[in-house]
Amino acid sequence: MLDALIIISFIIAGAGIGFYSIELLPGSAMQQVTNIDGLRWVVASFTAIVGGMIGLSVQTTYRRIEANIREMPLEVLLTRAIGLVAGLLVANLMLAPVFLVPVPKDFTFIKPFLAVLGSVMFGFLGVTLADTHGRAFLRLLNPNSVETLMVAEGTLTPAATKILDTSCIIDGRIQNLLDTGFIEGQFLVPQFILEELQQVADASNDRKRVRGRRGLDILNQMKEDYPDRIAIHPADYDEPMTVDAKLVRLAAEINGTLLTNDFNLSKVATLQKVPVLNVNDLAQAVRLSYLPGDSFEVKILKTGKEPAQGVGYLEDGTMVVVEDSSDAIGSEMRVVVTSALQTSAGRMIFARPHASVVAS
Repeated sequence: MLDALIIISFIIAGAGIGFYSIELLPGSAMQQVTNIDGLRWVVASFTAIVGGMIGLSVQTTYRRIEANIREMPLEVLLTRAIGLVAGLLVANLMLAPVFLVPVPKDFTFIKPFLAVLGSVMFGFLGVTLADTHGRAFLRLLNPNSVETLMVAEGTLTPAATKILDTSCIIDGRIQNLLDTGFIEGQFLVPQFILEELQQVADASNDRKRVRGRRGLDILNQMKEDYPDRIAIHPADYDEPMTVDAKLVRLAAEINGTLLTNDFNLSKVATLQKVPVLNVNDLAQAVRLSYLPGDSFEVKILKTGKEPAQGVGYLEDGTMVVVEDSSDAIGSEMRVVVTSALQTSAGRMIFARPHASVVAS
C-alpha cells in the first residue's frame, strides 16, 4: 500500500508541475500556441511519466533503507541518530554568524547553499563519529551495564573477549590453542558456567562426573598458566533462562565472541548475530588434506566390509580403508591414497599398500 502511495504521489506531483509549468512560457511563445489546454495535458502526461519513474526509484531506495534499518542493531541505530542530531546542531551553531553577514543581492543564494552544504558535512561527520565511538558513548549513558562493570574492573577488553561454554572447557583443546598462541584476547568464564561445571562434576553418573572433574582441572590449569587472560566473572540473570540463553545474551551485551563445541548453540548464536568460534570447525579446517598419490603410515586395526580390506584410523579420527591388507591387522604399513570421500559422518580415505610393501 505504501509503495503504491509513493508512486501515485510522484505521478500526481509530476502531472501538476507539467500542467502549470505552461504559465512559465514567454508571452510570445504562448501566442503561437493554438490549443493551450491540449498542450497542458500533453506536458502533464509527459511529466507524470517522469514523476512515476522517479517515484519508483524513490520507492526502491526507501525499501532498501528500511531493510538496512531493520537489520541494524539497536545500539548502532541509536548512536547514529544521536550523532546525526549532534552534527546538525553543530552545523547550525557554526553557520549562524554567516547568516548575519550582509551579502549583495546577486549573491543571496550563497547562504542557503552554505546551510545545505554545512548540514550535510556535519551530519555525515556526526554519523561517522557515532560508528567509531558509539559503544563508548552508550557506556557513558548506562554506567551500570554488565559491559561497563567488566571494563571498569579490568576483566574485559570488549573487542577481543571470548566467552567459554561448558563443552569447550571439558573438551580440553582450548588449552592447547592457548599454548600455541593462535587465539588472542581475554577469556571470560561466567559464574553460571562454573556452576554448571560443578553440577556435572557432582553428578551421580560416573561418566558425567569424570567429564566435569576433567573440565574443572583444565580450567584450574588454564587459570594458573594464564592468570591475566582467564577471568571468572559473577555475571548472571535473574530471569529463568537456560545456560545457553544466558551465554548468548551475555555475548550480545558485551560484544564478545562465544567459544563453544556445541553445534546447536552455535546455530542459535549465529541467528542472533552473535560471533561464534566453534573448535570443531577449526579442527575440521586444519586437518591434513591427502590427495591421490600421497603416502603415509597407518595401523590396520580391523577388517573392512570386503574380505580383503583392512581399516585403520588417522590421529584426527579419519577412517582409512586399505585394499588387500586384511592379513596385516595389528601392524603398521605404508599406504598410498587412491581417493577420498567426505560424508555426513566424516571423511574417509581409500588407499592401497605402498609398492615397497607389495614388493616385500
